[in-house]
Amino acid sequence: MSASPEAVTTSRSPAAALTGRWQPVGLGQARITGGFWAPRQLRNGEQAIPSGQGQLESAGNLHNLRLAAGIGEGEAIGPVFADSDVYKWLEAVAWEYARNPSEDLLERQRELTAIVADAQREDGYLDSVVQLRYGDEGRYQQLVWSHEHYCAGHLIQAAIAQVRCTADRGLLEVAIKLADHLVANFGDDKTVDVDGHPVIEMALVELYRETGTQAYLDLARWFVEARGHGIISNHGHEPTYFSDRVPVREAATVEGHAVRAVYLAAGATDVALETGDAELLEALKTQFAHMWATKTYLTGGLGARWEGEAFGDEHELPSDRAYAETCAAIGGIQWAWRMLLATGDAKYADAIERMLYNGFLAGVSLAGTEYFYVNPLQLRGAAHADNNRSPAHGRRGWFDCACCPPNIMRTLASLDGYLASTSADALQLHQYAEGAVAADLPGRGSVGLKVETAYPWDGAVRLTVEQTVDGPWAVELRIPQWAEGATVNGTPTEAGEYARIEREWSVGDVIELQLPMATRVVAADPRVDAVRDCVALERGPLVYAVEQSDQQADVDDLHLLPEASVASSYDPELLDGVTVLTARGRAGTGHQAGAWPFEPGRTDQVGDEVEITAIPYYAWANREVGAMRVWLPRG
Repeated sequence: MSASPEAVTTSRSPAAALTGRWQPVGLGQARITGGFWAPRQLRNGEQAIPSGQGQLESAGNLHNLRLAAGIGEGEAIGPVFADSDVYKWLEAVAWEYARNPSEDLLERQRELTAIVADAQREDGYLDSVVQLRYGDEGRYQQLVWSHEHYCAGHLIQAAIAQVRCTADRGLLEVAIKLADHLVANFGDDKTVDVDGHPVIEMALVELYRETGTQAYLDLARWFVEARGHGIISNHGHEPTYFSDRVPVREAATVEGHAVRAVYLAAGATDVALETGDAELLEALKTQFAHMWATKTYLTGGLGARWEGEAFGDEHELPSDRAYAETCAAIGGIQWAWRMLLATGDAKYADAIERMLYNGFLAGVSLAGTEYFYVNPLQLRGAAHADNNRSPAHGRRGWFDCACCPPNIMRTLASLDGYLASTSADALQLHQYAEGAVAADLPGRGSVGLKVETAYPWDGAVRLTVEQTVDGPWAVELRIPQWAEGATVNGTPTEAGEYARIEREWSVGDVIELQLPMATRVVAADPRVDAVRDCVALERGPLVYAVEQSDQQADVDDLHLLPEASVASSYDPELLDGVTVLTARGRAGTGHQAGAWPFEPGRTDQVGDEVEITAIPYYAWANREVGAMRVWLPRG
């Protein structure tokens, strides 16, 4: 294994797949310049990332690494996985530098990288909390809970982002040394064990893509294949929580801790892609389809249970007790992106859109510096905060378990890398954002498009050719499943697929995509008991919610009239500018206070008509903390 291999890929992408149907277009080639996402990225870069370093300082994460590096005195502070939050933050810094280079970001990166390098042991091992609390003899002794591989995975991902975006190799050298240590210590003829929290699998595959070192791909494959064979249960732990009950290639669904499950699935998809393992990829298709059909919230949220932060059973999707951790939505996006690159199936881009605009975006405030860890679809008016992560607290600047904030930072900073891809003769657009996309068609040269749109408020997307090559090539545009009646240059096209426009192009040529933005009143499968006989409102990619701030009556008592028409209007002054939905409903009359609530023949009583106002779900709890719900009874 080389200590300083030459990079195989120069793509500035979080997942620079070397194989698959499509190749990602990285940051710099795909660029968001305005519209919906640009101000969110701006706040992330100017406010969240700098303040995140201060939070890591206050919480003790940086203190631990300094102690491990021989700087200062004291004891380790915080959870055993504290290093991982530093590495996610460093990854965010690198992607942000690619978007908006600055000496300040570069200096922050180099300062922390030097500390991390000094904390690493000579043999490559690195985990500051384990080093400080348990010493060398404590390594990998409690791998099911210690998160040592999890921390290593996030370090590797940060190092790859850093070298791709800044060309600095300091953290990459640390990552290679650590990966070589793992290769030397884990596998069938070595230590047979797996980390309780996957992510190392994705990281090792990406390091293989960056360096070409086969041993990293081989170890990633070993970690994936080792699951489900009794390793964790042999340590005395129940395996479902750790996605270790069934081998990955035999599983028919996802289960257990939601973040762990989707991180593992994303890593397994990477392995399937780079090894050409069609059987494994088919199993992952089955798992994703089952998750999407039976274990995913309308918002794209993942994880129904506070207990174990876990997926529930099929159709177990309670609104008020939804966990739907922000990190799970991020992991879901990462998995869906890899499935999209592997298959070219539009349903994965649709899934990314749903998770991105709803399950993920609800996790961060409009200001960009306050967060939700948990994302329920209902908060009752009488709810009170009984947990550090309870949404009844309101959005928080940080958490004791702070996995979500830096995860949000790195996702927003790298968002440009999820917009587009290429194949031999085509450029695909998966997500619509104001900006530009330029990419190389293999052996032919560069093509480029300018993208103008007010999406998601307006369904018009105007594409102008800015670069082209000789001969025909194609533009492939995702038509969302919800966009029935969409047109390309006035011609109807199928929803849920990619519209392919192939011709010889000239600079200045225009494509006009029109996605209908009719409001949809949707109902759930009746097996989703928690919201049976209820409906929710959607418009474009957005799920809507009713929040107490906007209502004439208590949110807990609202009913939507059965045949109510829904009007939409754009309010530029509300919540950074949103399209608001209004409809007629009724307020429940309630029952006598203190009376026994169960009796024969009781019906759901409704009273006077009221106007119901709905805002995008992602924007709730940005004014005050109060009652909110996505699903409304009909009546």
